Amino acid sequence: MPVSEKTYLLQALCDETLTLGKPSWRPMLEYVAKLHERCIHPPCQWLEYPWEEIGPGYCYGPAFGHWDLIHAVLDVMPSEPEHACHQLLNYFANQQDNGMIPGSLWLNGTSRVWDPHAGHPPVWVYAVDQVLGQAGPEFLQQSYAVLQRQIQWFEKYRQAIDGGFYYQDIVNKTWESGIDDGVRFIHLPAEPMACIDATSHLYLLYETASRWATQLGHEAISHQQQAERLRDLIQNQLFSHQTGFFHDSWSVNDPKIRCLSHEGIWPLVVGAATHDQAMSVIHEHLLNPEHFFAQHPITSLAICDQHYTMRMWRGPAWNSITYWAALACQRYQQDHAAVQLLEAALDQTARQFDLTGTIWEFYHPHGQSPLSLARKPTSPFNSPCSDYLGHNPMLAMARRFDELT
Repeated sequence: MPVSEKTYLLQALCDETLTLGKPSWRPMLEYVAKLHERCIHPPCQWLEYPWEEIGPGYCYGPAFGHWDLIHAVLDVMPSEPEHACHQLLNYFANQQDNGMIPGSLWLNGTSRVWDPHAGHPPVWVYAVDQVLGQAGPEFLQQSYAVLQRQIQWFEKYRQAIDGGFYYQDIVNKTWESGIDDGVRFIHLPAEPMACIDATSHLYLLYETASRWATQLGHEAISHQQQAERLRDLIQNQLFSHQTGFFHDSWSVNDPKIRCLSHEGIWPLVVGAATHDQAMSVIHEHLLNPEHFFAQHPITSLAICDQHYTMRMWRGPAWNSITYWAALACQRYQQDHAAVQLLEAALDQTARQFDLTGTIWEFYHPHGQSPLSLARKPTSPFNSPCSDYLGHNPMLAMARRFDELT
C-alpha cells in the first residue's frame, strides 16, 4: 500500500459522497474521493504542504499542477477547505520571479522537472474565489499579489498583435493551452494572434483582479479598463454570426479553417459574451446532439465538424470541460441546460466505472469503451490514462447538480 494511503485521509470528503447526487453515482464518487487520498504525497523541498498529483494512472507522472490541480481543488471543496488551500499555496510557491507559473512539475524523489517557458490556463483564480470564505483576508492578499505578477507575465510574453492574448501552441506547439494537438492548431497564423481561450482567460484575470483590488482597498480602475477592452474584443471580433460561436482571431472570418472546438465556450464561462451570444452557444451548440451534446457531453469538437474523430481533444469528452460548460450555462441563467450536461456526463462516467472499475482521462462520447479511443498515436501512450483525477471533478459536478435540482 502506498505511504500516501496510510498517511493522508480526507474523511469529510469520503463522507460527503454518501449524500451526493443519484444513488447510482455514489460508488463512482466514493472511488474518486479515495483517489484523492491516493494522490496525496508528503511535502518536499519545493512544496511545503502535502501535495496532490494529477493521478496515479497518469502516464507521465507523478506530476503536480496545471489546470488538473484546479479541478482537484474544486472537487475537494467545501468538505476539505484546509487541503484545498494548501494545494493553492503549493501552487503559488512555484511562481517564478518573472511572474510565470509553471504548467506541470514532474517530481520524483529529489528531482524536479518543468518547462521554464510554458505556463497553462490560469483558471486558478476561480478556485481561490471558492475557498476565500474559509481562508481569510491574508489568503486574499497573497492571491492578489500572485495574480498581479502573473498578469504582468502574460502582458509581457503573451500579448497578441491584434490586442488579445495567445498561448504559445500557435508558435511552437508545446500545448500550453492544455489542448494537445487540437484541430484549431492545424492552420496557424504567421504571427501570434488572439486565441479565444487565452483572451477569455485574461479577461477572467483582469475581472478578478478588479474585484480583489476593490475588496482589499486598492486601485482597481486599470484592471477594469483592461477587462472592458477584452470583453469588447471578444464580443465584436471573436464571434462569428455565421456559426453563432466563438473562434480564434485568425479563423473567425475564414470558413475554410474555422472549426467548432470546445474552446469557444470560454467567453461564456468568464462572462464576457453578450446574452444573445450566450444563448446561441448554449442552445444551438451545447445542447445540440449534432454538435456537442453527445451521449457523454460535451464533445471536445462538434460532431458535425469535418475533423471530428475519436482521438484526444478531437472528439472525446472530458468531464472537466463539461463542468466548465455547465458553469457557463449557469452564469447565463440556463440552469436547465447545466443540469442536462451534468446529469448526462455523470450517468455515463458512473456507467463506465461500473464496467471498468476506474476513472478515465477522457471518455467516448457515444458510450463505447474508453480503450477504443486514441490518445497520442505517435507516442507510446495511445490510450486514455486510467485512475486519472485531474480532469474529473466528479464530486464538484454532483454537488452542482444537487444545487440546481
